Amino acid sequence: MVSFNTAATALFLLASTSFSAASREQIAGYEPLSQVTDHNAIDLDQEAMEQQLAFGNVDSYAAARRIYEEGAYSKSVAEVTLASGLPNNVEKGTIIFGASVDGNQVAGKAYEDNAAGSTRLLVQYQTSDSQKNYVNCQVGASTSPNLDGCLAPTGTLTIDGKTEVNYGYDPLMNNVAKRSIQSFSTSAKKKMYECSNCPYAMYHRFYDYYGDFDYANEIVLAAFEGRRTNFENFNNDFGLYNYDGKEQVIKKGTAYIVIWMYVIRELENALDDCTEACTIENCNDDPVHAWDEAVAFYTGSLEGTDGSGSGKLLYALADKRCANFKACGDLADKTQGSSKVNIDIFDKFYIGQAKLVKGECDSARKEVKEIQSLMLIPLIQGTLRYGWKTDNEPFSEKTEAEGTIFALGCVPAVYDCNPEAGDIIAANMVAGQSNTLSFVDVKAAFESTYECLGIDGQMVGGLFDVATGTYFPGAEPYVSPSGASSTSKSSKRSKKMKSSKISKGVKV
Repeated sequence: MVSFNTAATALFLLASTSFSAASREQIAGYEPLSQVTDHNAIDLDQEAMEQQLAFGNVDSYAAARRIYEEGAYSKSVAEVTLASGLPNNVEKGTIIFGASVDGNQVAGKAYEDNAAGSTRLLVQYQTSDSQKNYVNCQVGASTSPNLDGCLAPTGTLTIDGKTEVNYGYDPLMNNVAKRSIQSFSTSAKKKMYECSNCPYAMYHRFYDYYGDFDYANEIVLAAFEGRRTNFENFNNDFGLYNYDGKEQVIKKGTAYIVIWMYVIRELENALDDCTEACTIENCNDDPVHAWDEAVAFYTGSLEGTDGSGSGKLLYALADKRCANFKACGDLADKTQGSSKVNIDIFDKFYIGQAKLVKGECDSARKEVKEIQSLMLIPLIQGTLRYGWKTDNEPFSEKTEAEGTIFALGCVPAVYDCNPEAGDIIAANMVAGQSNTLSFVDVKAAFESTYECLGIDGQMVGGLFDVATGTYFPGAEPYVSPSGASSTSKSSKRSKKMKSSKISKGVKV
């Protein structure tokens, strides 16, 4: 039996407090003001899922799907059964101590409210500010579970320093992850459409276009199952692809569509939680924590404290694409280094954080809108890159699938600005259209909406051939016509489809 330890409790309370005087471990150079190491670890789920996808067989895809649906490395919780009912109510967040199989103390807290008499208790494991050992028990759907820091199979829990209860559970079956990549999409209706200040504008565009609240999950599951999606627009039959194509749809769909939109959710949620003229003591904890979560979900733990790592999420994508489009560096004119997109986004992350700390809620709206526009750029670059390759190189299922999934991640925003442009991109980038894809049409369609999307076309850059030091033919950087502006939403909103190419099965 583990006796209650007052000093350990004090340390746990300090670790669990959202704000503290000590500096926290940075996320690619960004210093969070709250503990988000557990959120930052969502990229470990992405990494583990991608490792299984790479094997390309039925069993490995089943393992990858379990990780996607059940989670593995984020929000670790033990689901224990008590020998007798709780003697009193236990509120969410109540401190709980137990022991591991080797006798070391295990700290946690109640995951949810519990009524007296309950024989089931969920214990969320304590997390730290260090990404390398933020939580010691990692099981969930992982194919290589870590049980070192888990509660022992049987033992005694000390609740709130005064109540002791005996428990039992199966560490391999009942240590679960309460955060999964899939949940980011399946919770979208509640968190992005039905909340008090909802619907959020960007999510609304995607929902209106696809006609499905969890459209992102539908894309991923359709690829796992090798079937056609069921949308109002831009349906794709992923049954046309073998493992090479499905792998690209799944791993890019999870990182760049599912998680991408949830970053926006956290940014919007930070504004929702904020109140004008509030102070840190009575208001700023929640909004700044939500903002820090957005940075964590954008970046991930694998990028390291300075951003020099090799990640799996949106931060990594921006740096990869800037190398392809000669859009790296402060001036967006290099093929190496940090992307101009990431440089600008992190500047805005810091500005937004500072505004929220001061309670400047309305003002922080500017950063949220600008970050959303910047986040579209790597998706557009991905669509252009693989669209060009599909149009100009020998057929590759992998290449075509990459172009399709990137397009699925940005076409709804384009369509909201200019329906005709959105239809052109969808018709050209739909699965199975390699023989009819026109890169010239796709590029022009994107460029017609840059102003409406709030995108500087120069930051998109051009598809660059490092071998020759020149841009690939027809893929040069966008140049705005002198004295003319990009197509505006108001002037294009009612346009009808004109090209015969557009009629090829894009709409249901």
